[in-house]
Amino acid sequence: MHLSEMTGGRIRGTFFLGLLAVAFALAIPQARAASPAENFVSVNVQKGLALLYNHGLTQADKQAQFRDFLTSLTDMRRIALFTLGPARRTASPTDINEFVDAFHEFAVAVYESRLSLYSGQTLRVMNSTARAPGDYIVSTRIIDPNAQNAQQPLQVDFRVEDENGKFVVIDVSVLGIWLAIEERDQFTAFLDQNSDSVPALASHLRQLTQQMHNGGAPSSQPD
Repeated sequence: MHLSEMTGGRIRGTFFLGLLAVAFALAIPQARAASPAENFVSVNVQKGLALLYNHGLTQADKQAQFRDFLTSLTDMRRIALFTLGPARRTASPTDINEFVDAFHEFAVAVYESRLSLYSGQTLRVMNSTARAPGDYIVSTRIIDPNAQNAQQPLQVDFRVEDENGKFVVIDVSVLGIWLAIEERDQFTAFLDQNSDSVPALASHLRQLTQQMHNGGAPSSQPD
């Protein structure tokens, strides 16, 4: 099985690949005093909104600024290494760096490709809990004001860490499924069927990235 087979349904949630992107297109009502971690999520949603709806920017400038914004918001290298799983222990430094670069570009492309799919929803910050000093889970709910009353809000939780005084997002949970963990399992499956070749995985991510830049979605069919 190629990674492209896993992409159509599940990889859309990558690293939070897909649903973190939703947050950038949502507004957050604040009805109570928020913790620093909650404020981090809220403030960065507002920054994302300001960027996405800045009609004074060309598309190229908007994409470049969005890439910088996303990079500042997440620890992309840490996430990439986590999703690589056990292979990071045996891959060469060159292969690892090439994978991290490919993963970074792929993640940004996935975010960009998903942003246009969402409008009108509200992301409500509910609360946050500390897993350990400097390690927090910020719980949110996505509410669609146009949905029928019977439809329950979607639970999305952000794992946020304080890295040397700076908050970064390192994972997102959708309905209890942590997406970076899911991606690690998918990448491991791809490596198992491709002679543990990290360059092959990096190359495939680049192909999928180019496909999205060309206006397509990651294919659900094998290469």
